[in-house]
Amino acid sequence: MAKVKVTETAFRDAHQSLIATRMTTDEILPIAELMDQVGYYSMEVWGGATFDACLRFLNEDPWERLRKIRKKVKNTKLQMLLRGQNILGYKHYPDDVLIEFIKRAVGNGIDIIRIFDALNDIRNLETAMSVTIKEGAHAQAALSYTISPIHNIEHYIDTAKKLESLGASSLCIKDMAGLLKPYTAYELVTELRKAVRIPIDVHSHYTSGLASMTYMKAIEAGADIVDCAISPVSMGTSQPPTEPLVASLQETPYDTGIDLNILSEAASYFKQLREKYMESGLLDPKVLSVDVNALSYQIPGGMLSNLVSQLKQQGAEDKLDEVLQEVPRVREDLGYPPLVTPTSQIVGTQAVLNVIAGERYKLITKETKAYVRGEYGKPPAEIKKEIRQKLIGNEEPITCRPADLIKPALKEYRKAIKGYMEQEEDVLTYALFPQVAENFFKYRQSKKYKIDSTQVSYTYKIHPV
Repeated sequence: MAKVKVTETAFRDAHQSLIATRMTTDEILPIAELMDQVGYYSMEVWGGATFDACLRFLNEDPWERLRKIRKKVKNTKLQMLLRGQNILGYKHYPDDVLIEFIKRAVGNGIDIIRIFDALNDIRNLETAMSVTIKEGAHAQAALSYTISPIHNIEHYIDTAKKLESLGASSLCIKDMAGLLKPYTAYELVTELRKAVRIPIDVHSHYTSGLASMTYMKAIEAGADIVDCAISPVSMGTSQPPTEPLVASLQETPYDTGIDLNILSEAASYFKQLREKYMESGLLDPKVLSVDVNALSYQIPGGMLSNLVSQLKQQGAEDKLDEVLQEVPRVREDLGYPPLVTPTSQIVGTQAVLNVIAGERYKLITKETKAYVRGEYGKPPAEIKKEIRQKLIGNEEPITCRPADLIKPALKEYRKAIKGYMEQEEDVLTYALFPQVAENFFKYRQSKKYKIDSTQVSYTYKIHPV
């Protein structure tokens, strides 16, 4: 038994889950130094949708956000979420873009990179992990957790062993939909402890109401780290609250050593932010409630809101129940992919089209076809033959690592933004989100917004991990 470590998600996953990633840098910085004193193992501050949202909605440079946070947070490791070969986007990118992105992320202050693939296809993680390790950062490999006839304990043990053999510094059980039940967590962590030697982190969402109980059983089974969110931005589709977990483990062999008084002071700041979000309508009370149906439909909170949005656009909100029943059917057809970006979008959108068209697969998205062709990787189970035939005919799916078919592109991206570049990181911003990035670059020029050139890249040493 050992002290449990806590990763705080307030600056990334918590607000991504509750308010569509709209927390601004100006809201983060005033509390960053106090959060640095709490005693967290790490703070997740970057990755996921933060990059896109900064550019698209907040007119902020995500790289500048990272540098400013790093300047304030001197003692706690900074963590980010990376979608493997998808980086922070919704498709696979060439290796040269991925390699340069990781170099710049680490150089600008990231210590720990949590790397996952929506299909748990190890090939899609290899490059990201090797570059992270080469750059001296901590490569945390993630298991995308889901439930299906093939996603059993053996599947996760086998995947975990492969990830450890790739040099993973730690392992994360990434339960994005809140599906991991307490006693299943106990069994899974117990077996993982026997199979791998690296630390185990458990990440869950409160969507189904299970997560706090799941954490306690995972801790009893030997989990080293758990992901929590400070209470005002916790629960619902976010993570379990930090303070009750810290209090529950006090004076036990698992005691986190975190200072509850500092946590309470920090929570007061986030309470004010929460009230502001509620008043503005950014925080919808619906996302704070427990939805036990998540266990039936296995749909992450963010995916659910996306489905509702798509149906609204079609004037078909009354068809939500039909879509929720169609999602598991589409998922089965496509070989049981875990529902996490980008497969959650692929499966969800196809389910909506199947219902609205009144005929299954009458309308097919290009992403669904690309998935069936193997462009996202190898599905966990075989895609149904009749579905493959209907979607791509006699075309043979690819069997190699998808990124092997993508040509290097950094030079082209650099040429494309020659008139906008103010820092090397701009090339990567454009590579991930070309149109959104160009709009931001124009805004930056019009506002005579200048980056702090003294803080650009490679100015920080990695914290010991």
